Amino acid sequence: MWQRLLMVGVLAVPACVSVAAAQDRAPRIELVGVVPKNSAEQFELAFWESIKDSNQASDYEAYLKQYPKGRFAALAQARLARLRAAQPAAATPTPKPPPPVVHEAAPKPPPAKTPAPTPAPAPAHTVAAGTDIKDCPACPTLVSIPGGTYTMGNNTSDPSEKPAHAVTVGPFAIGRYEVSVQEWNACAAAGACQKIAQRPNTSPTAPMRDVSWDDAQQYVKWLATLSGKPYRLPTEAEWERAARGGTATRYWWGEQMAQGKANCKECGKPWAEDAPANVGTFAANPYGVYDTSGGVWEWVADCWHNNYKGAPADGRAWDESDCRVRVIRGGSWREGVAYMVASTRFKYDASVRHSQNGFRVARSLK
Repeated sequence: MWQRLLMVGVLAVPACVSVAAAQDRAPRIELVGVVPKNSAEQFELAFWESIKDSNQASDYEAYLKQYPKGRFAALAQARLARLRAAQPAAATPTPKPPPPVVHEAAPKPPPAKTPAPTPAPAPAHTVAAGTDIKDCPACPTLVSIPGGTYTMGNNTSDPSEKPAHAVTVGPFAIGRYEVSVQEWNACAAAGACQKIAQRPNTSPTAPMRDVSWDDAQQYVKWLATLSGKPYRLPTEAEWERAARGGTATRYWWGEQMAQGKANCKECGKPWAEDAPANVGTFAANPYGVYDTSGGVWEWVADCWHNNYKGAPADGRAWDESDCRVRVIRGGSWREGVAYMVASTRFKYDASVRHSQNGFRVARSLK
């Protein structure tokens, strides 16, 4: 969603045009450079640009929910009607059983009549950076991220990423991967999350998408109940800390795009237009976190602000009462290289589902 756009001569679509005429009168958008993304018009244009070639009805439904009287509403309604007519409802296929979870073999206890006592678990704050954490069989695998101070944001990129500023975060744990379809389905099977249909033949290890911020809250609440741990979405500061992997470059691997490092349409193989790659397809960053560039946009806890002026310096979520617009990070497989930069950020209505939006989970280690 979200090309960095400059509109030159957009033609509005009258609400009264026919379906055929609407399909032939798509507004013309020329992509010629980076512009601020904090205007309502540019947000709508970015949204439309990301879905204008989609063959998924849910994309046009999401647009119409967000912009019921938008400049592309007639065109969206026409395409939605065409897709619904061409794709009769079909039964949701039974998902394949998830692959078995492989655990390292535990050492056999000594051959004694009295079993050796189990060592008490170390306090959470002593977990070493880079350690895998598995709080329950259904819980996503987390990786521990060291606390520390880093520079968040980017003074040479989009205005929403300014000013670059020092942030100090405490140690925390974050999902090694984006939440997968099989992990979401476990919550849905327990009756704690919404059942959200995926495309036929979707892999169980595909990133879960078409989920709203509100949906993600259901999932982390379920994990907290299941595990007894304080699961939540990462704060925006935590997310960028984990995504950078301890680096200070544009991308975690350096200043220039490198082929095969991220799942985006200009990032090299493997890439497919219709769906993101399975989680973990590309290499992890130095902290052992996968898929922070491309894949699916990831919800974080924070309320959207147009820039970082006044942002917390301690890594906590920057929230507001009754906030309905939340931050998403990381870009998706449909975006180009410009959106793979570690500082890239965007916003979305918390209640709206979109096929490019997913998430990963986090929890504190204090």
